[in-house]
Amino acid sequence: MSTPTALLTDRYELTMLDAALRDGTAARRCVFELFGRRLPGGRRFGVVAGTGRLLGLLRDFRFDEAEIAFLRDNGVVSRETIRYLEDYRFTGSITGYREGEIYFPGSPILTVEGTFAEAVILETLALSVLNHDSAVATAAARMSIAAGDRPLAEMGSRRAAERSAVAAARAAYIAGFSATSNLEAGRAWGVPTMGTAAHAWTLLHDTEEDAFRSQIASLGVNTTLLVDTYDIAQGVATAVAVAGTELGGVRLDSGDLPTVAASVRAQLDDLGATSTKITVTSDLDEFAIAALAASPVDSYGVGTSVVTGSGSPTAGMVYKLVARQANDGGWVSVAKASTSKASVGGRKTAFRLRDPHGVATAESIVVADGFEQSPAARDRADARALQVTLVEGGDIDVAHEGADGVAAARAHHLRVREELPVMALALSRADPALPTVYDVIDA
Repeated sequence: MSTPTALLTDRYELTMLDAALRDGTAARRCVFELFGRRLPGGRRFGVVAGTGRLLGLLRDFRFDEAEIAFLRDNGVVSRETIRYLEDYRFTGSITGYREGEIYFPGSPILTVEGTFAEAVILETLALSVLNHDSAVATAAARMSIAAGDRPLAEMGSRRAAERSAVAAARAAYIAGFSATSNLEAGRAWGVPTMGTAAHAWTLLHDTEEDAFRSQIASLGVNTTLLVDTYDIAQGVATAVAVAGTELGGVRLDSGDLPTVAASVRAQLDDLGATSTKITVTSDLDEFAIAALAASPVDSYGVGTSVVTGSGSPTAGMVYKLVARQANDGGWVSVAKASTSKASVGGRKTAFRLRDPHGVATAESIVVADGFEQSPAARDRADARALQVTLVEGGDIDVAHEGADGVAAARAHHLRVREELPVMALALSRADPALPTVYDVIDA
């Protein structure tokens, strides 16, 4: 049975609804837009993640008996609003960037159209999902770029809240990680899972050799043995002695990793275990991974850094009203004008401009000022349309949900990342790799 998500919101969403029902503006058609004014942490691009999760939560966005009782008992809204919420269903439309897409400042990542009443109360839910997941995906993409062809495993569940850990594993996989240690992410989203043993396994046994023999008996010779519980050199020697030269891998979780990895590789080769892989898993981030590029490392495991956005735990996105229907039925663009927090009004259509070689050159945003419908995609070879329909008339496109949606988002991300100019792949702080260019069409 689904769990209602309607109270995963801020109180002011419902107090605005309450007032709008009183003054007659609740039924006014509106367009809300979710976007980021800037990229967090001086990153050169962002990655959209969380869309498929949000759609599932939207399906369960209901005010059932328990939710209604809480609102009534605490006097949050009026009786009229209680009656409205009892029958709440989102019947509008949502378009947006595909999950896994690259975004830049001002990109209209999500466009929600419906009555003010049904669209405004989705703000907190949409932002909580996309801000978290996109922050993780952006950090994960940078790590994936730094790792090159070497696989990455997400191992950060113990560094995040239990549900955030699942969402983070999902987002990291979309952005280029190969697997996760989190089993719920595997069950719910189809993310490949991995894991063997921790230091507790070695400490449980009387000797390191006993621990290795037992692990191999259980998981086979192709397993990965954790060799740094005691002395690393002795651990490697014991591992090969027990498993033979066909040992699948060894894992290093401590020490000066470039130095230790080189020493372990030389020792494994001297022992004849030339095919044994080396995995490192010690507080890695994109910079540590990049520093290991020349080291004989075969794969990485990343925990804290990826699930916390590597220093930028939120994408900083906002959800703003950008157009509303006037009393005469026409559309009016609206925008916030506050210093440093201004927004651009109007319904928007977004394109990624590319040069003749397919390299992205700009984020082009066409603003329909006063138009009821966005302009159609321009027939230009150098422009790729960025938005897709996610919800139409309240009906969710299920292609974006579940394990299949995750797989599609991952494939899309890896494909569009190839469009980025080389400068976008650098890890240093800088301005966004692409400029955002607005083209306003007057009514």
